Amino acid sequence: MWHQPRLLNLLADMLFAAGWAMLLALPVMAFMRMPFAPVRMVTLAAPLRFVAARELEEALSGRLRGNFFVLSAENVREALEGLPWVRRARVRRVWPDRLEITLEEQEVSAHWGDSGNEWVNIYGEVFAANPPDLPGGGKFSLPRLSGPPGSAAFLLRRYGESARLLARVSLVPVALRLSARQALEVDTANKMKLKLGRERERSSVIWRLERFIGLYPSVVAGRTPPTRVVDLRYPNGFSLYPAGARTTNGGRENE
Repeated sequence: MWHQPRLLNLLADMLFAAGWAMLLALPVMAFMRMPFAPVRMVTLAAPLRFVAARELEEALSGRLRGNFFVLSAENVREALEGLPWVRRARVRRVWPDRLEITLEEQEVSAHWGDSGNEWVNIYGEVFAANPPDLPGGGKFSLPRLSGPPGSAAFLLRRYGESARLLARVSLVPVALRLSARQALEVDTANKMKLKLGRERERSSVIWRLERFIGLYPSVVAGRTPPTRVVDLRYPNGFSLYPAGARTTNGGRENE
């Protein structure tokens, strides 16, 4: 290489250009880091329902360092999405000194399990968060879903289907459970438990529920004592059990 003048000249030119680029970049970087353009204001694009102001302050604490140019909007976004009731966050710089924050809060559809601080959002996603402070000290009136990990979206769909069907006979589902063997149970507001069992090709869960609804007015409604458990896992019918009665295994399909 030392005997090739053209290559040496090219290398010298590249080093010279790199040196000039570094010299030009240094003042630009210093200019951008100067405190002349601080972020003076953080605004919310929409009012919040569940995220408290103190939570926002804690999430943003220490993350607004640097001026308008070098402040990391990505770090701010990640901090905001770490808040329990925030599903998505968007952070936008607005010249000359403002950050605009748009938060998508969780829209809750159901309780999840029995912990009291797990929820299912409208997308069937489970998230953990303490109950929010609702106006007047109220509480969410929501169904309770429980099942194996990953089953929340399925149960949310099944809840919607069950609610529409049971509304025909003025019944309201308040809880759905899916066992480890994929057997479904529904609790209604009038303290009745519907054992629906597992999905089968010859008798789907929805088909069993529709069969029950068709016979509910004439067979179940108004019974004394009231029915507390309905076992719908039989291939050709269902069993009724009043309060305190023991369920049996005879004749029904396995879960």
